[in-house]
Parts: sequence; structure tokens; C-alpha cells
Amino acid sequence: MLKLGIIGTHIITDQMLDAAKTTGKYQLTAVYSRTLDRAKEFGKPYGATEFYDDLEKFFEDGDFDVVYIASPNSLHYQQARLAIENDKFVIVEKPAFVNPSEFSGIQSLLAAHPKARLVEAARHIHTPLYKEGLKKVDEMKEHYVQGATITVMKYSSRYDKVLARDEPYPNIFTLKYAGGALMDLGVYAVYGALTMFGQPQSVVYYPTLCKTGVDAKGVAILNYDKFSVTLNFGKTANSYLPSEVYGLKDTLVFDSIFETQKVTYYDTDKQAHQLDVPVEKNSMTDEMNDFADLFNDPDNEEQMKKYKGWMDLSEMVNSVMYSLRQSAQLEFPADKDQE
Repeated sequence: MLKLGIIGTHIITDQMLDAAKTTGKYQLTAVYSRTLDRAKEFGKPYGATEFYDDLEKFFEDGDFDVVYIASPNSLHYQQARLAIENDKFVIVEKPAFVNPSEFSGIQSLLAAHPKARLVEAARHIHTPLYKEGLKKVDEMKEHYVQGATITVMKYSSRYDKVLARDEPYPNIFTLKYAGGALMDLGVYAVYGALTMFGQPQSVVYYPTLCKTGVDAKGVAILNYDKFSVTLNFGKTANSYLPSEVYGLKDTLVFDSIFETQKVTYYDTDKQAHQLDVPVEKNSMTDEMNDFADLFNDPDNEEQMKKYKGWMDLSEMVNSVMYSLRQSAQLEFPADKDQE
């Protein structure tokens, strides 16, 4: 049983802990929050016994093997550094890091601490149904692919505070904490495009900014050799559109690119064929199983091969995300280190 520590006490952490419980491979032991009261309030119902409001003490004294980091985006880098320096296994919520400079710094630190491992929690790439969808994309590429349209748009209740000019604004809608649509929902779309088609030749992002200076929604274009992929994402509206991959006469449809419950292939005769793959109730269960397999046997050759693949993909996503922001002149405080 892997002992689990957490940073971040909100809805996504609840979902992760439910998934962790489903796997039967983790036990929550330690919780960090900005206040001890909040740490106890969140952690006690899950059986946690250690509570901290000092991050260094959390890592130095906490009894846990794995730390799950679900704090604001701009805090991931320093918190992950502390975890690696203390030889922990690390799960970082997407997007793991703000820019390539941070990613490179983490890679160097991991090399200096060979016992540590770090993975990015991009849930959808670990689900059997999504993987089966990728196999179908590969089959389509053998014939002719004309690109894709990927949509991830969901209204955020926290945007109400922005509309009401109710300061301080939520972290996800601030530049200080590396917020915005691209850095929240857009990363799922970028992961979708890159797992299907790999590194694009060029990218451009057309954001719609809100009054806080972050992108509230936007459209990104990823250009490949013979086609382009359109990403449509945002936090200020709800979309019910699926995501589609276009062949010549055939089309593959994902009901959702990150909460994939149904994938349907429409053949050249317009006949629908649903991919028959079981789906977990909690979409984070598969990734938590995969991560547990790695952490329980971190030097296993097969696990290391998977780990390298996840890290290479995370690095590519990080690079594309940064290039998209550069194209739109969207800068965060952490980007000053890139100059």
C-alpha cells in the first residue's frame, strides 16, 4: 500500500482520492494546506493522521511515499522540487509546469535524485477507451487524415466572481497563478492532438481575454505537414460538441476528449461503429492504477519504458503550450526566467 500525501484540498483532490481508493493501492496519510484547520477538515474523513501548514515540514516529517500536487499552476514547480529533493514519488496535476525552463529544471533535479519519479496527471491518456481510439486514428492515418477538431469548453462557476468584479479573483483567472483557459482545459486538447499526431510544425493561439488579463476562452491552430488541428476551449461558456478526427470519407468521434465515455467510428458508408471498451466510473482510476504500478516497481524495465514515454509526452505538451502562449503574447511571472 502506497502512503499518500496531498497538496491541494478541493474538488479535483476529492476525485483523485476516490480513484485512489478504487484501486486499493493507496492510503492517504498526510495533508498540507495553508491552514491546519483546513488540512484537518479535508483529510480526517479520508483517514489522514498527519496535518501540516508548513510545506518544508510536510516533506521532511510527513510519512508518505507519494505526493499529489493539485495547487495553483504557478506553485507546481517549487513544490515538485521540494518533493524530488526529499526523494518522493510525485503526481502533478496538469499542466505540470509553466514553461520549458521549469520542465528542464525538474529533469535535471530528477537526474540528481534517481529514487524520485514524477508524472503529470493527464487522465485521459491512461484510459483503455482513449487508447483504443488512438489505435483507430493510426488506422485512419494509413489511408488519409485531414485533421481534427477538439473541443473542451465548460463554464466555470468561479468566473462569476470575475463578472461581479469580486476581488481577489480566483487563482485560475489570474496571471500570477498561471491561470486561464489554455492552462486549465486547453491542456487536455493539446494532449489530445499530440497523442494523435505528434509534434506540430507550427502553432498559433487566438485568445479571448477577460478583465483579469488571462485567456477566458480561445481557439488554437496546430499545423502539421498536410493538415491542421483546431482546438476550441474555454471556461466562460458550455459546449456540447464532441471532438472529431477526419479521414477522407470516415470520421472518428470522441464524446469528450478528457472524460471519454464513448468513441464512435463512422465508416465510408456512414455506418456507426461504437468502440466496445469498458469505462471506469471515475475517469482518474486508470491513471492512478498506472502510477501505482510504476511507484511499486520503479526500476522495472517495462515500467521505466512507460515512464519515459509519459515524460517525453509531457515535455512536448509543455513546449507546445508555451509556444501557443508566445504566439498570443500571454506571459506569466515565471516566464521571466526564460529570457
